[in-house]
Formats: sequence, structure tokens, C-alpha cells
Amino acid sequence: MSVSPVDDDKPSPDLAPVVGANLRRLRTERALSLEALAKLSGVSRAMLGQIELGQSAPTINVLWKIARALDLPFAALLSQPSQTTGPRVMRAAKTKRLTSHDGSFSSRALFPFDEPRRVELYELMLKPGGIEEADPHASGTRENLAVSVGEVEIVVDGVTHQLGTGDAIAFDADVAHSYKNTGSVDAVMYLVMTYVEAQR
Repeated sequence: MSVSPVDDDKPSPDLAPVVGANLRRLRTERALSLEALAKLSGVSRAMLGQIELGQSAPTINVLWKIARALDLPFAALLSQPSQTTGPRVMRAAKTKRLTSHDGSFSSRALFPFDEPRRVELYELMLKPGGIEEADPHASGTRENLAVSVGEVEIVVDGVTHQLGTGDAIAFDADVAHSYKNTGSVDAVMYLVMTYVEAQR
């Protein structure tokens, strides 16, 4: 018996209420007040409250800070429960992109959020001159990044690496690192994040 792939042709729901519900649940499970999470993450109590209420769409950097404070992967804040099995088609036109505060950096997940995993795949886009600073991830996290289009500068723990189209880099991501587009066109990169244990 053949199984047809699930095609996500329906409009993707807005991420703000999804992130808000997940944050409220995860914070409550850890018995953390908004004040306590604010201290751990460096994100203001007011901003956390707005996110939980679905009134604010957080930037990539804010999500990373919250995920690190909760000792969770980035995707845990974006997950939506699903009973779907079999192949999944994720249409580019229906994908929600997460962006940096200035709009120069964007990321979209190329995997479903609703199942445990040790590996995550992202498409990253960075405008010319754009810089994205990343805080250290959980211990044992690895990044393997390939440049599909453009020229980028990757700084890992203070050491600079120049990459062009077709180049790739793998590194331990539990240190500060950054991405900078040093070229004249939008840079497109594919990032594989690997965790020590399956992430939920």
C-alpha cells in the first residue's frame, strides 16, 4: 500500500502564538517565574510576557537566548504537535522565516518540529554587510555549515574563517560565533545542527 506524502499546502499558522504557548508551557514545567527566566536569559520580563501572550514575534537572537536559558534546542520553541506519519512536504512558499532585529539575517527550518531529533537542518540567508552574532549553544552542539551562494566570514571563538560558494565548515558551537556576509549578493547557507541527545 502506498502512502501519499503530507503536503503542507495550508497556510502556515503565525509563529507568535505557537512560540508563546510553548514558552509558557516550558517555563511552567521548570517552575520558573517570568522574573527568573528574565535573569537567566537576559530577555526582559516585559518582552517574555508579550511573547507568552502571542503579542510579540521574537527575533532569532531572542529565541536563542530563551532556548539556551531553558537548556533546550531552538526548535523546541517552534514545535507544533502533529500525528502525521510518512513523508512530509514543506513548501517554501508556506514557510515562516525567522529574522534578525534588522532584517538582514533570516532562517527557515527544513524539518518538521514535532518529533525528537539529534539533527536539525536550516536554510540561512544573510544580506550583504549583514552580521549575525550567535551566543554559545548547549555543550556538545556542533554546526556544519555549507555556503550555497556568496561569500561569508565565520568567526568561531575569536578565530576568523573566510568561506566562498561551495565551501563548508564544521565546528563546536558551544562557543560564541558569528556570520558575516562579505560579498555583494545575498548569501545562502545550509546549516546542520547536531546535538548530543535527541532534542524535544
